[in-house]
Amino acid sequence: MPIMDKNKSYQLGLYEKALPSILSWEEKLGAAKASGFDYLEISIDETQDKLSRLDDEHIVEEIQAAIHKTGIPIVSLCLSGHRKYPIGSHDESIQVKALEIMEKACILAVKIGVRYIQLAGYDVYYEQHDESTQLSFEKNLKKCVALASKYGVILAFETMETLFMDTVKKAMKYVDQNNSPYLQVYPDVGNLTNASRISKTSVEDDLVIGRGHIVAAHLKEIIEGHYRDIPFSTGDTNYKEALRELKKQGVSLFVGEFWYIGSPTWKDDLVFANDYLRNIIENN
Repeated sequence: MPIMDKNKSYQLGLYEKALPSILSWEEKLGAAKASGFDYLEISIDETQDKLSRLDDEHIVEEIQAAIHKTGIPIVSLCLSGHRKYPIGSHDESIQVKALEIMEKACILAVKIGVRYIQLAGYDVYYEQHDESTQLSFEKNLKKCVALASKYGVILAFETMETLFMDTVKKAMKYVDQNNSPYLQVYPDVGNLTNASRISKTSVEDDLVIGRGHIVAAHLKEIIEGHYRDIPFSTGDTNYKEALRELKKQGVSLFVGEFWYIGSPTWKDDLVFANDYLRNIIENN
């Protein structure tokens, strides 16, 4: 397994969706390396294309070979496939599917060297939240944590754009309930900025609640009421407050979360994002 630069006090990863999907794994990891990122965060979202990765041994072999050749590891896995198959679903067959996805994601993580699986903080997404979805979420979350413990992979909640889990405080409710080293928090600083406008609690004060349980952070640009596709340097994410507290806590893994949307200058966009985020991390 490649070892990231030991001389750096932090590591900056690249979100896979910032890259054109047509690239091979070697090309993706090579692009991350060429633009200055330390590692890649793989995506398993709700599309069949990405969910199928959980059953494809050929992809595992390709990823392993690409990591060996480029020297760029895959440290984290963003598991948003539970949007379509939520653990809190009213439909028990969907709950079963969600748990299958969870176990397969743990197995994939072990095979390709992933340390953290970022869980989307939803009980349901396309269904209506109610007491039943809440109870199913809590019941099945315990099963997810048991799976993570079995495979030795840490699960960590992403703070989302919906009220169910848009703050670290809300994520910590479930971390405390489970009281396991295999369930932690992986906040999205952009989402927290928007949530702070609703909760009237500062980003810094919210992050304090997660002290000792935050494993990494997404750095994403937002503007009020909007959560994605905002170019870096054009939004109002409260990086200063967030990074001040995250550094106090000893958090040193960050991922630049942004999306490839067809720009012919995507390679330049990667370099800009790397430079922009490193400047923010190192100067706040």
